[in-house]
Amino acid sequence: MESKPLAPGLLRSFSPLDGLKAENLDSLARKTTLRELPSGRLLFKEGDTDKKSYYIVSGVIELLRESRSVAKIRGGSPEARNPIVAGNPRRYGARVQSDRIEYLAIDSDMLDVMLTWDQTGAYEVSELSRTAEPADASDDWMTTLLQTRAFHQIPAANIQAMFMRMRRVDFKSGETIIRQGDDGDYFYVIVKGTCTVLRETPLNRQGVKLAELNMGDTFGEEALISDAKRNAHVIAATEATLMRLGKEDFRTLLNEPMLHWVDADEGRALVEHGAKWLDVRLPSEFENSHPPEAINLPLYFMRLKLKSLDRATSYVVCCDTGRRSSAGAYILSERGFKAFVLKGGIETLAGK
Repeated sequence: MESKPLAPGLLRSFSPLDGLKAENLDSLARKTTLRELPSGRLLFKEGDTDKKSYYIVSGVIELLRESRSVAKIRGGSPEARNPIVAGNPRRYGARVQSDRIEYLAIDSDMLDVMLTWDQTGAYEVSELSRTAEPADASDDWMTTLLQTRAFHQIPAANIQAMFMRMRRVDFKSGETIIRQGDDGDYFYVIVKGTCTVLRETPLNRQGVKLAELNMGDTFGEEALISDAKRNAHVIAATEATLMRLGKEDFRTLLNEPMLHWVDADEGRALVEHGAKWLDVRLPSEFENSHPPEAINLPLYFMRLKLKSLDRATSYVVCCDTGRRSSAGAYILSERGFKAFVLKGGIETLAGK
């Protein structure tokens, strides 16, 4: 299956993409590719439940019902302006009839979030664009946030309120944004510049580098969720512009909608059906006791070790109380993983 960069302006010929604001449409175009599929191949099957919006740019497809051809759609026709066989599960299959087709496949949830935000929060975006220069960067960080899977779980009204309540802060290169050991107060989004995450240890007072964060990345949520001290320093590696959200607003608008709590029986049932226990306590705690076949990934290493986790696997995140695990589950959800939090901690698993 071949793909190539998207020609500017192509998205405007489709509905409802033509309803997006210009900056969001341009950002979506940079993240979307024009794909090709040869004759006889299936674009999707009848009954498929994938959350994609397909648009035919050129060529001809035939729609199939119980393997029989019932209709044809040609790229550029009025019928092709709208997503092909929208809905879930799909009522028809689609097969390439011409020599080849060119098509677009766009995440339906992402598109829905962007459309909702554009149609409910346009004035806030405009206001933030004026306060966070350059304007292009401001538009792009907001679009980047809206396109992450985490925001598909948050009510549109919450997203609107979040942008309204955020405030801009500027930092010089080398300036400390978050200090390890301090109480948590804000959740941050990088608008411009680069930040470095460092963890100070007894053997390394200069700090071990855990991550480098760029435009659209977020940080500061762990301490807000768990009511714990900051577990690392965050330093501005360059001049940086950030937007920040206060602790109570963060908890109400972002944290609560994204956490899925389960009790011990529900957690066991998830694991029996393919999920895995993910214990975010320290290795010494894990060695003392842990759920059967659990994976140990300490909370303070989670950002650094995310690549070791399988995105196709669901995780039931656990600790001794539920506090650290809720922070871990938020980080996973924010980055597109399916995560659940064990209510009450691992002690609830004992004796059954």
